[in-house]
Amino acid sequence: MKKLLISPSKMALGEQESQIYQNILKQATDISLNLMAVKVENHPDEFLGWCYELLDALNNRLNYELLEPQQLPCVKKLHTLLTEAISFLQLKALRITPWPVLCEYLQQQQSRVLLDEHLALCDYIDRLREQSLAELSKEDRLVVAGKHLNSHDPAVYRFDVELFAATRSNKAFHQLLADFPALFDQALAHIPLQGEVTREHYSAFVTAYQSIFIDADEKPTLAPATRLLAMRRPDVFTPASQAKLDTLCAALGVAKLSNRDFERYWQELVCTITRLPWYTMASGDNDLEQRLCANKALLPCLFFYFAEDSAQQSNYYKLLHKPKRSSSSKAPRRSKESAATLVDRALAEDDIPEHIRAKRDSIIAEVEKGRSINDTLTLMRTIFG
Repeated sequence: MKKLLISPSKMALGEQESQIYQNILKQATDISLNLMAVKVENHPDEFLGWCYELLDALNNRLNYELLEPQQLPCVKKLHTLLTEAISFLQLKALRITPWPVLCEYLQQQQSRVLLDEHLALCDYIDRLREQSLAELSKEDRLVVAGKHLNSHDPAVYRFDVELFAATRSNKAFHQLLADFPALFDQALAHIPLQGEVTREHYSAFVTAYQSIFIDADEKPTLAPATRLLAMRRPDVFTPASQAKLDTLCAALGVAKLSNRDFERYWQELVCTITRLPWYTMASGDNDLEQRLCANKALLPCLFFYFAEDSAQQSNYYKLLHKPKRSSSSKAPRRSKESAATLVDRALAEDDIPEHIRAKRDSIIAEVEKGRSINDTLTLMRTIFG
């Protein structure tokens, strides 16, 4: 372990990397005796690999039973520093990464970064894009806005709604979106669905978006606005969540943004990302690359740190594996219109056999009563094969 801890001092680290390393060492001091008891066989010769190795030692090889209670916050802080360092280093690499290398990396890491789920969300949004927010169901509107509900049935929503920046903490935004969806439609209408998006388009959106919040208790912030923009034009706008904004700015080499700096978001983030090599050379030689290209401004989100168990932490996974309700518990009923819409979307999937589709009315009736679509389809498959 001692050899591992001092090895970055022999690496050619830049100023930012050196500061990250010193911060990690400083935090590790309080648990140094515990760390020294950890066996290390892998000694990476580059800083990103070093961060991954130390994080793995922290997660899987540190004896937590020997830690004092007052040391636990140090472990948590060290974990945070390492995951932030990994995110920074991976995102920083995007400054020079060519498109083929980016695609190859995502293919190699597709399980870890939940690539299938991310692209399933993109595909679903693509089917909604021509509709206004006011026309959408509550569940679909929140798919666009980035807030998960238990009513996002995994048979229909085969992804975590909160991928690409969650907005559940933005209460004023969600209240206004529920009350005045047409006003958000008017703001988004300034962003064309195809072709070039100019600064003038963006400025008109910002003016209209900010006016919605004039009488609200909270001022508008970047996270929910950029989530809406990213879902409308995923080839142009990168979502900027509050939790990840500082890391993204540092990795791209731009000055830190406040969460209300709409002007600099365009200049510092949008314009910077659209000039990067992988972005300018993005093209699709196969189905996967075409899907990645269509959503290329979202791809930096996949270079933040993902834990090995990220799939199990997904809201989609949790709903899919949610314990069955007891027969005595009461589930919320759905309207027939809402149930029919969700059932039709589920039955449109390629893996649904025709004899199950023929039971549409029976499935809708069960979903109206509160049974999940996933449970209903499972029951139908059990009965009818």
